[in-house]
Amino acid sequence: MWAGISSLGINEVVQVVILWLAYYHIFLFFRGTRGAQALVGLSALILVLIALTQLFNLDALAWILNRFWVVLGFALLVIFQPEIRNALAELGKGRVFALGADNRTAIDNVIQAVEYLAEHKIGALIAIEREVETKAVQETGIHLGAPLIPELLSSIFFPHTPLHDGGAIVNGNRIVAAGCVFPLSQSMDLQKTLGTRHRAAVGLSEESDAAVVVVSEETGSISVCYRGRLSQGIDGGRLKRFLSALHKQSLSRSVWRRVQSRLDLTPAGIAESEQQTAKENDRGGQGS
Repeated sequence: MWAGISSLGINEVVQVVILWLAYYHIFLFFRGTRGAQALVGLSALILVLIALTQLFNLDALAWILNRFWVVLGFALLVIFQPEIRNALAELGKGRVFALGADNRTAIDNVIQAVEYLAEHKIGALIAIEREVETKAVQETGIHLGAPLIPELLSSIFFPHTPLHDGGAIVNGNRIVAAGCVFPLSQSMDLQKTLGTRHRAAVGLSEESDAAVVVVSEETGSISVCYRGRLSQGIDGGRLKRFLSALHKQSLSRSVWRRVQSRLDLTPAGIAESEQQTAKENDRGGQGS
């Protein structure tokens, strides 16, 4: 077996990868649809018939199955006509293989929810998780794992709802948890007039690299906090530019470089890591 695998050339490997990607995206398009259930049933029926023909040497049934594939092709086109049309439409939009599209959509959804909350002066605390996980903070709230829909995110903070007093944590295109208790900052440099939400935003940003958005209940103003630095009184456009810059920064930094910098415990490596952190803090402060 290993000899056969080692003899594979580049053409065979490319073909396997292309087929795997094709089957994977076909599965994604049909998953959860009524056509998917029909496909599972039809596949099971064909497998049973093939097994019967092989076990009992049913020549007539084998002859029918050999000529059934042409008819099956037309049947699949009829059964999956809605799914195929939607798949071709998505492919035409160029969204199938787009990298980072979900994250850009997530930023737009967060901005839409934040602007609605600010307009109606509804207090909110939203943390956008990045590389450092916040599982400990998530455990203080209610796990949701819900899709990031602006209406759903904003409804979490409506007054008198069970989760409105805590913070929500967003990761990618999902609302991970809500009603979470963020750690309060103990920094003496913060203004005494800052409320609990703003101190909680600063506290979480000091312990992680999350970007935390705050909407004031009293004034409806929008603030964003990153790495312990709080920027107040910004609008939706400025917030979007800041979050987009953070997202591009994450994409530009290679995974290997991050791992290598974290594993380098030599004095030179530690000094370089501290310099990189200082540069990121300065960029975050300028972007906000």
